[in-house]
Order: sequence, then structure tokens, then C-alpha cells
Amino acid sequence: MRLIHALLATTAFTLAPACAPKAAPADTPAEPVVEAVAEAEAPAPLTVNVLDCGTINVTDLDAFSSAGDYAGQTDTLTDSCFLINHPDGRLLWDLGLPGMLAGAGEQTVGGIFNVSLDKTITQQLADLGLTPDDIDYVSLSHDHFDHIGQVGQVQGATWIVQEDEYNDMFPPEGTEANADPQLAAMWAAFGPMKAEKISGDYDVFGDGTVKILEMPGHTPGHSVLLLDMPESGPVLLAGDLYHRKESRALRRVPRFNWSEPETLVSMDKFEALADELGAKVILQHEPDDIEPLGGVIR
Repeated sequence: MRLIHALLATTAFTLAPACAPKAAPADTPAEPVVEAVAEAEAPAPLTVNVLDCGTINVTDLDAFSSAGDYAGQTDTLTDSCFLINHPDGRLLWDLGLPGMLAGAGEQTVGGIFNVSLDKTITQQLADLGLTPDDIDYVSLSHDHFDHIGQVGQVQGATWIVQEDEYNDMFPPEGTEANADPQLAAMWAAFGPMKAEKISGDYDVFGDGTVKILEMPGHTPGHSVLLLDMPESGPVLLAGDLYHRKESRALRRVPRFNWSEPETLVSMDKFEALADELGAKVILQHEPDDIEPLGGVIR
């Protein structure tokens, strides 16, 4: 069963007085000036803005564990998007709930999801002094409704997409599946975008600081994002590999995942990588992981 689903120095120096010692020749500038120029030309460090892309109140968590141990439980999940600011461009990771929900109050989707949204991505970009035109790339952890909802706001960006996920959204002729019509309509909004298809792990800016890592199971091309932050060090954005901290601790797989065996393999791969790197793990739907960030990762 598929879950119905549907982002950024000035240098000066004082001239020496006339009685000062003779200055160095023009072709051998004094060392302090060289250092000042180097500092002024240094690229901006990698930063990440955490966007609030909605809230999901789940009235029955049974669908989130194939083990049956979540039945009757409730929880509130955050829906987060991430603006990755790199010296060579900006990547928006995930697109949250549909923008039409902004200011509309809580709405029920799929029977067990009460969803709401305070501000659209465009409004939050404006708060940062940006517009959607400042977004160079968009990529998704996966194609469910709470991660693709505001694609209409970023149509000018290049969509970096796992080929397996692209084929899930736009099946090759003769392989069409019975997708939910509302979800298929949301997928169709990606059609006009420039798509850069990838397969497996992908280094977005070519310097190792932002890597998309394919970890399927939740969907055929589900991915996580590895960031090498200047202050935090390695950070892993887990997509929907885990929805809750309990799910990570217990290795719980949602009933609606595309493949439970593939999910468990990806969990093992993810945890091994997190241990190897000593990475900070951020569960994108877990308020206890998102709220302490204060809207930014450095």
C-alpha cells in the first residue's frame, strides 16, 4: 500500500605616513595585504536553512509499523524542507505539503492525516531575501504527497532525480502502475521541469559537501542527503527512511513502503554510514530533531 500523498567581507588598510620606512616594491606586496585579499575572495561556507513545510497530525500510527505495535497511537510529525546554500548554487531538498494549504487551517487527508501549513516555500524564501528564481536545483527524498506539494513554485529549477524514482512517477510505456489519481496529478507538475536523472549516489556540487545517496525501500528511488557542514561536520538528512525516533530505534517499517526488505537493507547501510562518519542524523519528520536546529544548520 502506498501512503496516499500525495532552503546565504570587506577589507581595508591605512596608508603609511610619509616618514615611514620605504614600502615593498609593487610586484612583491606586503604580506598583510595578501592575506586581506585572500580573505575577501574566500567563498562563503556551506549553510542550510530549515523550512517549515507543514505539520502532520497522525490520528492512528498503525500504518507506520508492519509489526502492528503502533495501532491506536497518535503523533505529531513535522514536515521539513531544507535550503542548501553552496558557493556554487542553491539546492532545495524536498517540497513539503501543498501550498494551497497555507492559512487554510487543518485539513484531513487519507483518513488518518490532519495536515496544515503556515507559510509557503515562496513566503519563507522572501523572509530570507530570496525568490524561487534563486533556487538552482530541486531534489526529493521521495515522491509522496508531503514531499512534493510545492513544486509549482520552483519550476525554473533543475530537478535532480533518481532514475528509479522518475520511473515510479512517469512509468515507461507498458509498465504503468495504478497510482492514486490525486498523487499522479501532483507528479504531473514535475513534467515541464528540466530533469537531471541520476542513478545511485551523486555529488551535487562536485566537492563532496552535498551528496544524494540512494537508499530505496520507502519508494523505489528513495534517497537521503549527506552534508559536510563547516561547524556541524557530517549531517545525514534521513528522508522517510524513518519517520519517528521510535521507528529508528525499533527498525520499524511502514506498511505502505514499496519494499520492506529493501527498506531494511537501506537502514543497515544508513546506520553503518552514520557510525563510520560520526554523522549527526536528522529525521525530517521528528520534531525533537527539527526544533532544536532553530531554522539553520551550519
